[in-house]
Amino acid sequence: VAAGRARDCLDKLVGYTGSRHVVWPLKNGAKSMGRVQSAALHLLCVREREIQAFVPQDYWSVWVTYGEGFKAFYRSSPKPQRKLKSAEDKGSEKESERVTSQQRADELVAIARAHPHQVLSIEGKQTSQSPPPPFVTSTLQQAAGSKLRLSPEQTMKVAQSLYEKGRITYMRTDSVALSAPFCASVREYLQANDPDNLPKKATRHRAVKGSQEAHEAIRPTEVNRLPQAVQAELPTNEAKLYELIWNRTVASQCAPAQLCKTRVVTQSGEAYWEARGQVLEFAGYTRYWNNISADSVLPPLNQGQALQLTKAQADQKQTQPPPRYSEPKLVKLMEQKGIGRPSTYAPTIKTLRQREYVGLLQGKLQPTALGLELDSALEQLLPDLIQPEFTARMEAALDAIATGKQDWQAYLIGWNQGYFAPAIAQAKSQLLSLPAFAESPNAKGCSPPSPEPSAEATPSRASSRSSVSTQSKAASGQLTKTKCPTCEQPMRKVPSRSKKMKAKHFLKCSGTCGTVMFWNGKAKRYELPHAQQQALNPDAFTDHPCPVCGAMLERYAYNKDGQDKVMLRCSLLENRRGKCKEVAYFQSRGEFWSPKFGTLKLPKPSS
Repeated sequence: VAAGRARDCLDKLVGYTGSRHVVWPLKNGAKSMGRVQSAALHLLCVREREIQAFVPQDYWSVWVTYGEGFKAFYRSSPKPQRKLKSAEDKGSEKESERVTSQQRADELVAIARAHPHQVLSIEGKQTSQSPPPPFVTSTLQQAAGSKLRLSPEQTMKVAQSLYEKGRITYMRTDSVALSAPFCASVREYLQANDPDNLPKKATRHRAVKGSQEAHEAIRPTEVNRLPQAVQAELPTNEAKLYELIWNRTVASQCAPAQLCKTRVVTQSGEAYWEARGQVLEFAGYTRYWNNISADSVLPPLNQGQALQLTKAQADQKQTQPPPRYSEPKLVKLMEQKGIGRPSTYAPTIKTLRQREYVGLLQGKLQPTALGLELDSALEQLLPDLIQPEFTARMEAALDAIATGKQDWQAYLIGWNQGYFAPAIAQAKSQLLSLPAFAESPNAKGCSPPSPEPSAEATPSRASSRSSVSTQSKAASGQLTKTKCPTCEQPMRKVPSRSKKMKAKHFLKCSGTCGTVMFWNGKAKRYELPHAQQQALNPDAFTDHPCPVCGAMLERYAYNKDGQDKVMLRCSLLENRRGKCKEVAYFQSRGEFWSPKFGTLKLPKPSS
């Protein structure tokens, strides 16, 4: 209880204070920061910067195939250079040692074709693969993401429904323990239905360091309630998630899988070639939870046996940047780094997406320009707070409170006085030195109003929007190449969530004139509001009304077949896309003519 109170106070202290005094004054559209939220965003931004800085390099993978029916890859030495693949390494592409030049790759292919091949060594190894533990919150979110394509938020909603219906145990847990009565019921089920898979004694899994273990692992409430029996009773996603949980739970109590791994090394001249194979001799737990990749089965071979070469080839490839994190992968990383607790994983990712700090690109989380800008600012202003190690140490302190080794109020007071309050004060003094803040014409003396926030961990969207949206959107943002039509100063891009706009931003002059421009998707350009267009260029508007809506017709210059031409159209943008779409008068011999509305004569505009 004390640890829960401390965590709640920490989240509010960091989220409310940091958002009000550090994030809002940045005036870039960012709404909030948080103890867990900002550390998770930093992980994504660090990976994104690695991707941006990555320079691809060419390399070659050299391989041979034999008439005996297997494929081998180039190795510079007959000794094994890495461990045999684990059961979790599925789907990874096999390659040779990387050859960094076309010349060397061609030399190896020539050696393979010019010299006879023979088996140099054969290594066989019998191994057993232990069953995985039952689900905790993080592993459930990862498995549901990879197998069912559910986001962490969707996974927890479906799991909550299953829990409320009494199908599964509590789904916010970091414990892999199962109750003794349930383990006994699983053993009875295996004895009756799959006796070969029953181990001699109940399987027990080791908890991850730092686990609170306040609840059991996530499991079915009744093992004899089979997935097939509940399919008709549950919605599709609930039935699929229940099946996932049931299979993983039963698999965790099964016998280990037995594998035979083989490594064959062949030789031709000075080049060595390696082939690996893996055979599942006893399925064990994989009958319920298959996490062992299918691999090639090598033919029977003898040491010194001559081999018939059928093909030798070098494939040119490029090194790839580190991949972006998917939502399940980020959950796994947060768990490994000690950021947050099971109940915070899904809400944290949801908040990052709602705040538009990250977006989804081909199923991967990619920081937006706003997210990268906020992270860079926090890296200068509050560098410790966004580091995963710092957040993990806070979690360790909370664990000490949970075990009674630390008083929660004393810890909070000490943490605030010793670190957080001085860090906020220093960050406020450093704000004026930030380039984006210093360039703002309203940078001095413009702290936003600070109403009392109402949501946990970070200020609510409603309260923050009411207090800072007008000022933050009207203040400085990212500079663009577009010049202000009034004073020639560069325009700034200001984020906006207005549903009336066709884009998620508008432009505002970085000077003092206050000019704004909006994106015209049809014309592919930024335009002034209608009233300002008419004030700046009165000659563009005629004295003739639109025959459909009554607004004034305007001149519109365009280019067709290399010739500059002018047409008349309705001056109201929203009507041009709707009921006035067919209003178009084309210039011809000093007149304007419309296929639908006939001829319109206009006097020439005054100079």
